[in-house]
This record gives sequence, C-alpha cells and structure tokens, in this order.
Amino acid sequence: MTATPERSLPPTIFDVAKHARVAASSVSRVLNDHPDVSSSMREKVLAAAEELGYKPDFLAKSLRLGTTYSVGFVVRDISNPLFADIAKGAEDSLRHAGYSMILTNSEGSSELDAQYISLLRQRRVDALILAIESESHPATLEAMHLFPGPLVLLDREVPDLVASAVLSDHRSGVQDGVGHLLTLGHRRVGFVAGPVSIRVTRERRAGYVEAHERHEVAMQDELVRLGSYTWEYGYEQTLVLLDRAHPPTAIVAAGIQLVGGVLLALQERNITVGQDIALICCDEVDLMRVFNPPISAVTRDGYQLGACAAELLIEMLVNQAGPQVQHLPTTYVARGTSVPPVVREHMTDR
Repeated sequence: MTATPERSLPPTIFDVAKHARVAASSVSRVLNDHPDVSSSMREKVLAAAEELGYKPDFLAKSLRLGTTYSVGFVVRDISNPLFADIAKGAEDSLRHAGYSMILTNSEGSSELDAQYISLLRQRRVDALILAIESESHPATLEAMHLFPGPLVLLDREVPDLVASAVLSDHRSGVQDGVGHLLTLGHRRVGFVAGPVSIRVTRERRAGYVEAHERHEVAMQDELVRLGSYTWEYGYEQTLVLLDRAHPPTAIVAAGIQLVGGVLLALQERNITVGQDIALICCDEVDLMRVFNPPISAVTRDGYQLGACAAELLIEMLVNQAGPQVQHLPTTYVARGTSVPPVVREHMTDR
C-alpha cells in the first residue's frame, strides 16, 4: 500500500518569525509598513519571508483596512471583440495600481446586469466598471444606486446616478462616414443598429441623421433598423432592407457584431461588397482590414477606453476625486467598401 505523502502547508507569519528569529508582532509591523520599524529589522523579515515563499493573507488585510483591492467589471456581451481590448486596457491599469479585476458577462440581459452588480457588492469589490445592456432597467438602476463604491460607466448615460463615465464620440465618426457615402452619390443608405435604450445607438443614429441634414439629402426612416447588436439581427434586417422595392445602395452596420450577419445576407443574395454595394461598420476587428476589399469602419481605441475607465476609478479610490466624464474620439477610415452607387438589377429580381 502506497503511503499518501504529507501535504505541505503554506508558511505562516509565525514561520517567518521563527526563521528570522524575531517576534511575530515584529513580522506583522514589517508586513503592514508600520513606521516604527528599523531598517535592519525590515530587511531581516523580508528576507525570511522571501526564503520561505510567504504570501500575506490579503483577505485578512482587506477586512482590516476596509478594502479588497478588487474592481468588478460588468460586460453586456463578452463575445463582442471590442470588449476584449477594453478589458485588457482596464486590467493593465488596475494591476499597475495594485488592484485586481473580476469580469462578469451578462449576455445582453438586464436581469443579469442587476444580479452581477449585486453579487459584486456582496463580494465587497471596491468599485465597478459598467457596460450595461439598458440605461433604464429598474432592477439595474436600483443595484447601481445601492452600490457603495465608485462607479464608471462605459458609453452609458444614467441620470441622477453619481458616477464617472467614458464616452466615445460615436456621432461625429458616423456623421463623417455617412457624409462620405452621400458625397459619393448614395441617396439610400441603410442603417442597422442596436436598441435605443443605450447611448451608443442614440449617438450613432444622430450622426446618421445629421449627415443627411448637412448634405441636404432627404432621410428615409424605413431604411433605419434599430433593435439588437447581434449577428442574427444584422442578417434579418439586411434581408428586410434588400427586399424593399428600392433597396439601399449602401449599408452602415452600426456595431461589430452586426457586420457578420450583414455580410452573410449580402452573400446569400450574390451581392458583392465594395462593388455592388457600399458598406461601413462601426468598430472593427483586424480581419476587416484583410477582407477583400478591406471594410470601411468608424474606429475607436478599445484599449484606451478601458484604461481611461480604470484611471478614473483609481482617482476616486486613491485620491477621493469626484465623478468625471472623459470624451474619446472615433475616426472614420474609408477603405475599399466605400464606393459610389451602381445600378444593380439583380437586387430587385426576386
């Protein structure tokens, strides 16, 4: 019968004290940066801790200091590639400041948004970064108002909530992109976007409207399709647009998760992007630049967005700063899918 090896336990503060030949109270003062500690004592204790591989009990320290050095991040849909860059930017900045990040994915559900905010409050995270599904969902609003620590909203506007925010200038980027299409001669520009319950959609739609006003082109409301930031919605609404008696000569897929569905619908109808129809996407992934032809896009820096949100939190946590709002730019990048309109008889041939 094989003997079960003894499990080695992690070293404790008493092991460090024994190894350094000092009192446990002296080790405690050193590890907690007590000012009344000599340099020789500090060096001796830290050397012993390193030799033994001692790791402080951060839970006990957090209870003593009233902080967990952790930040919660509630994401509405982690399948959106942009959120990977945002999360990385936030986590890098938080890590450098000594904080860890807990990421949750609400899968586009306002109920899950509310549940995760409450769960993170119970876990005693120090602050929250929020990219929620809805700005007006009652349970989500209640959970945010009950949270005791600093909040930073990502591209969201919630009246009467004490919170910082990082807001992207979606309006100007879309205005530039749609304006370019109108300059090229397009008069029927389809616009597929998510729900009006969030700022991103409202601002992108405003840019679409203002481009038409600026270029004195009559806007056709039936070409504007608002509902969901999903592949399925992009696919379904593109087919709706193509089935019109006078289909669009260009489409704006106002969200990275819509563009796949839009492309699939166009492919099924044998419509060549960048030749038969113009296309602009809001946000992008690297593959869009190697698509043939490369897809035009309204871009923003996701990493910068996340880093900025984390920095606002750190200012509130460390320096007790009040809520602030930071505005970040978007840029329209014209590529091979920004082309003039052409006559396409096959689009109306059912």
